[in-house]
Formats: sequence, structure tokens, C-alpha cells
Amino acid sequence: MATFKLVSRLKSLSGLSITLFRIPINKNNLLINKTFFACFSSTTKYQYDLVVIGGGSGGLAAAKEAVELGAKVAVLDYVTPSPQGTKWGLGGTCVNVGCIPKKLMHQAALLGEAIHEAASYGWQIPNRESVSVDWESLKTAVQNHVKSVNWVTRVELRDKKVEYINANGYFKDPHTVVGVLKNGDQKEVTAENVLIAVGGRPRYPEIPGALEYGITSDDIFSLDRAPGKTLVVGAGYIGLECAGFLNGLGYDATVMVRSVVLRGFDQQMANLVASEMEHQGVHFVHQAKPKNIVKQEDGRLLVHWVDKDGEVHKDVYDTVLFAIGRQALTPQLKLENAGVQVVPETFKIAAENEQTNVPNIYAVGDVLHKRPELTPVAIHAGKLLARRLFGNSTATMDYENVATTVFSPLEYGCVGLGEEHAISIYGEDNVEIYHAFYKPTEFFIPQKNIKHCYLKVIVLKNKDEKVIGMHFIGPHAGEVIQGFAAAIKCNLTFPILKSTVGIHPTIAEEFTRVMITKRSGKDPNPQSCCS
Repeated sequence: MATFKLVSRLKSLSGLSITLFRIPINKNNLLINKTFFACFSSTTKYQYDLVVIGGGSGGLAAAKEAVELGAKVAVLDYVTPSPQGTKWGLGGTCVNVGCIPKKLMHQAALLGEAIHEAASYGWQIPNRESVSVDWESLKTAVQNHVKSVNWVTRVELRDKKVEYINANGYFKDPHTVVGVLKNGDQKEVTAENVLIAVGGRPRYPEIPGALEYGITSDDIFSLDRAPGKTLVVGAGYIGLECAGFLNGLGYDATVMVRSVVLRGFDQQMANLVASEMEHQGVHFVHQAKPKNIVKQEDGRLLVHWVDKDGEVHKDVYDTVLFAIGRQALTPQLKLENAGVQVVPETFKIAAENEQTNVPNIYAVGDVLHKRPELTPVAIHAGKLLARRLFGNSTATMDYENVATTVFSPLEYGCVGLGEEHAISIYGEDNVEIYHAFYKPTEFFIPQKNIKHCYLKVIVLKNKDEKVIGMHFIGPHAGEVIQGFAAAIKCNLTFPILKSTVGIHPTIAEEFTRVMITKRSGKDPNPQSCCS
């Protein structure tokens, strides 16, 4: 009896399903073995081929890719206001309260720094010391751009025939999603496949006054007043970025560090970032955590905090910004109705190739357990998933060697393993660390601090000398590390790196000139601009 092998399933414009099969009857009969048979069946019993819960970068990328491949798709998205009442439009964290407004604020701070440096290059700037930012104008410019992206996103979904439902979605069963609309009405939709892409929101500490008076990154980019003297609680990349641009804009900024700076990153690099921030005027309170926040009669916030010895300290701030981590929004989805399992400690989903324990339910983005919480990761994973579901692709997401950048005042970009992680995996004797300090040409005339301009290359001590990590602190670090990320993806070796001719004078060329190992104990400081 012949064996039917599924080749592909396509959707016709009329809504019928076209299924192609191959029937290998005789291995020696090539003509029959290559014959395809098309069978038409009635429309699927579900309303949609794919329903996406969450209108952020990963969910939207999957939805648009799926539509391009012929699928019928709906997206449910609704933003619950923050404790301070902030909400936003379609597009998720990155567009509204993450990467985009953060980079714009970072750029504003760099421009302020450049204005003060310009006089060294001969620019005539009267009253240079009185130059200051107008928060209202900056905030308005940033929010106008964000709103324009919201609008373009909605138009794009409409043009691509993706149904957008402004509702909070939750599971009724594995194939049924209920959307709760703004007015409280509910709308049920059914789908053959469901994608969870709800991301996460900032966490608040369980201390008196935190919810009432504190803000998070959900609020800072649209704050209706100048932030003034600000306490940033948390020293991850969000905390450092916020403190960095606030300081650069002229506001007094303090970072409260509970344990270490930039946990999960190479710690030598992390400490250099913090040192440079201190040099630029950011204050750090180490090994401390807030105890309570009290609003005073003048509207300012009195914060008590506890140090490592249990001693209580206090100070007054205009703004307290919490950046202590993010919480996945899976609890609101009623996953138990669909049978989807989560990791109890994080409420995140452990998925194999984005597929949950329920075969027709998938997840991308920040809800995934032990995956990078980065927008490009979610976008790429979403597109690849859609291609596997509707385009007969077999390509899966590679979560290794994903580059990232911390947009601190002096940026830090990295790809691959950090020094501690590399040694823990391969052993100290099997890893070589090449490193160098360097002098950016543009720092010379204004006599900017070069003490923390530093890079390292982490290499396996085998016959190929494979590069397994690259780290860079300096101007435009994100632009620098992006190209080297592609090289590492192509199995870059140290000999190839050294044989690459650099572009002079650039800061990226410093990677091609690095030659001193930590093991040697030699001075990694340059002797001249061309050494």
C-alpha cells in the first residue's frame, strides 16, 4: 500500500486548504515518485491560523511574516497602565518605553556633552556653562516620534490584513483566546496555533511607598515634569542607562546597587562602565537596598535605605526610579486553561524551539526562560517560527553569540562569552585573554578621560585559536560590535582577526591591533596613537 507523505499545506484566496502529497510507489520509477497530488478540503474549523497575544516586536514580527506566507492572523494587544497611570500604543516595550526612547534620551545627553566640547575645537559658544536641556521639549520630541511609530505599526497591520484587537487576551482552552476589551466586553477567537508574546513589565520592591511614589522605565520617558535629583534603584543595564542619560542631561543621579553592577555581564567591563559613570558625576551607593519612601509636604521623596551592615541612611530626592528587573506577564494569561507550564520561580516558559509543552502553543521574546531579553532576538525568533509554521522552513533560532550594547555614557558592547563565563566552561588554562586600553582620536583635543576606553578578546587556546568573546567600551560601541558579531557567527579566529587591516583612525581598528595577553602581565596601555 502506498505511503502518503505531506509536502505542504497552502491557503487559497477562497479560503480553501490546498494540501500537496507525494506518493512513492516504486523507488525505481522516477516519474511516479516525483508526481504531486493536490487535494482540496474545506476551511479549517478555526477562525485563524495564528492568534498572537501581545503586540510587541516579537509578536508583530511573527504575525506579519505569517501573513506574507498566506496565514490568517489576529493580534491581541492591550497596555495596562503603570501604577503611575502611564500607558502607550501598539508596538511593545522597545518602541514605547525601551530601546527607542532610551536611545533618543542617550543621544540628547551626548549632544549636551558635545556642546561643551565644541569650544575646544574652535566653536564660539557664548555662555557655554549656562547651556541646559528643556525637559518638556525633549519629552515632547521623544513622544512625538514614539506616537509616529505607533501609527505606522497600526497602518502596516491593516495593510497586511492582520486583524488587530485592542484587548487583553487570555486562554479559554488551547485553541480559544478570549480578549477583554477596554469597556469590559469580551471577544472570543479560535486559532489552530497561538503565539504568546506578552513580554514583561518592571518589578517594584515590596516596601512602603514604592508603588505610590516610585516610577520605572515605563514612566521616565513621558514624565510630565523634569526628574530633578533622581535615585535609580538597581544596577542592571536599564538602571545604568537611565542614570547615565539623566546625569548627562544635567540632573543629579544616584545608582543604588544591591549586589553587583551589570549582573550577567563580564564583571571587569561592568566595573569599568561604573567607574566611568562615577567620573562623569553619577553617584553610586553600593551594597544597599531601599527600606521605605515617604512623600514630604513639599512633594519631594524621603528615602530610607539599609546598607550591608544593617545601618539605616536617608536622603531626599525628586524622583525614585526602580530598575530591579522585570516580571513576565504570563500570570494574566490563565495558562492553566490551556495546560501551558511555566517555571514557578520566574513565571517564564521553558520552550524547545519556541514550542511550549502544548504542541499548538508557542512563545517568543521576554517570556521565554533563560533566553536573552532583547528585541532583535524576539523579532528573529518570531520570523523563523512563522516560516516553520507556514512556509515549510526548518530553520531554528540560534540564541548563542547574540551581541548587545549597554548605552551607558561611554557605551559597552559585547558578543559571546564574558571572561568569567569562558573560564568556568573551558578552564583558565584553556582560555587566552587579549586586552588593550586605547585613545580615541576625538578625545585628544577636548582632553576627555581615556582611562576607561578598553577592549578584550577572549580566545580558546586550541589549534584554531577560535574567538569566543569580544568586549568593547568606548564611543559608538554598538556600531563597533555589530560587525564583529557577524565575524564570530562565521567562526572568527584570532589569526584572522590579526590579519585584518584596520581602518585608521577609528576605534574599531583597535581590535585588529590587540596583542597583549593578561597572562603576560605586560602593560596594555598604548604608547602612541599608532602603536
